[in-house]
Amino acid sequence: MGVRSGDDPGGEPDRDDERVLGAIAVRLRGAGPAAAPGRLCAVAVDLLPVDGASVSLRGDSMPLRLAASGDVAARLAELQATLGDGPCHHVLHTGAPVLARDLTDAACAERWPVFAQQALGSGVRAVYALPLGSTAVCVGTLDLYSASPGSLTAHELHVALLVAGVMTVALADLPNDTRDAGEGWLSGLATGHDRVHQAVGMIMAQLGVGADEALARLRGDAFAHDLTVLEAALDVVARRRRFDTP
Repeated sequence: MGVRSGDDPGGEPDRDDERVLGAIAVRLRGAGPAAAPGRLCAVAVDLLPVDGASVSLRGDSMPLRLAASGDVAARLAELQATLGDGPCHHVLHTGAPVLARDLTDAACAERWPVFAQQALGSGVRAVYALPLGSTAVCVGTLDLYSASPGSLTAHELHVALLVAGVMTVALADLPNDTRDAGEGWLSGLATGHDRVHQAVGMIMAQLGVGADEALARLRGDAFAHDLTVLEAALDVVARRRRFDTP
């Protein structure tokens, strides 16, 4: 967990930015394109008073987890994709940060009842979700998870936004790097996304419902069986699970 700074950002913000960007540069040194998002999640945990971080990309039907700092962060990112709910989804829809300082608050429980319950069960009390991209186009989210309730100070939020900015640049460069063509994270994400779409199409045919209803059924089935939505989709595609039979 990173060390919490004081509320006063100090009199030399430019020098502090240099320190933060220097720490990011050290973490990224020698990293290939596929490793950069994971290392940026790790540096976010080093620099901020959080216990985990994940990054997800906007998908056609759901966010796609790209990297996480650990198992809990990875699980919560996958949970949001499976539920179709949570801070990540709000950021993707609005392009504005979500700073949930205490998931035990009634407002959080009402806003994200299942996600809040599951996150609390995983030992997470606060979630800070930040948009990746420009003010016009949100391409993904950087989600930060803390075991302790509380707000980010203005300085800490500034540092988090610096990390999100570097993450955005790293993601923008990834598709242009031919070293990952046909393999690695990009093809893996595309394959997973295709399997979800294929499963949705099969459920549509089995039940005679539209795409939104089919995706909702897939998400509900995944959650009921403690699977990610991709794992549930693979069961449907492999014909281990049908929706037109009891």
